[in-house]
Amino acid sequence: MDAPAARVSQLAGIDAAEAALLAGELRLLLVDGTARSPRLSRLVERARAAGVRVRSATPRVLERLALVAPAPELLALVGRDPDADLGAVLARRGAIWLLVGVAYPGNVGMAIRTAEVSGADAAVVEPAFDHTCRRAALRASMRADRFMPVLWERPERLLEAAARTGHRLLALDDAGSLAPWELDLRGPAIFVVGAENGGIPAELLARCHARIRVPMAGFIPCYNLQAAVSAVAIERLRQLETQSPRTG
Repeated sequence: MDAPAARVSQLAGIDAAEAALLAGELRLLLVDGTARSPRLSRLVERARAAGVRVRSATPRVLERLALVAPAPELLALVGRDPDADLGAVLARRGAIWLLVGVAYPGNVGMAIRTAEVSGADAAVVEPAFDHTCRRAALRASMRADRFMPVLWERPERLLEAAARTGHRLLALDDAGSLAPWELDLRGPAIFVVGAENGGIPAELLARCHARIRVPMAGFIPCYNLQAAVSAVAIERLRQLETQSPRTG
């Protein structure tokens, strides 16, 4: 198997974007639509010629998204292609979130947003929503689909392809026996999330390599779906940062 692809990251400013373009790592430019500098215009032309998507944004949007202050006139995305198809997503050999039977667009949107923020390669959503519900979900995600692939696919298609790429299937399940920090969450993995009430279908759950249970101590028997997704996504990031060994 090939080594995992480069981590997702945000770059700020023309110098960093030019370096990423020269290295062949640039995937997206988000450019201040009011900026008029000749150097920025040249970079945009070169990026488009190289097939890099360029999006215009307001200074307020750049300020909200930038990790630095003051916000620069452009932000660049490296590490993943927001327009990647399923094959390209799996080839990156990172984390993919699979949402099965989730009924509420708001929950889908917040899970997609969490996946993007945590550096996942993609979110795959069972295609049960109509056009209106999909739009509502993407709005709730802060349009994370502009920066990460969001694929509306049958779970079977993803799982068939993942079996050939060595991705583990890790279920978020209230009946699971392992806390997130008791498993190695690094490497190629598909994190499976089920419906708010019915959970993950039994036939899919049986295919999972492990079941993760986020610890709870209250009277209410479960977290909101998005909270559980966040807990596991953050623990995966912690493990990636520390690179400490895990069992499981």
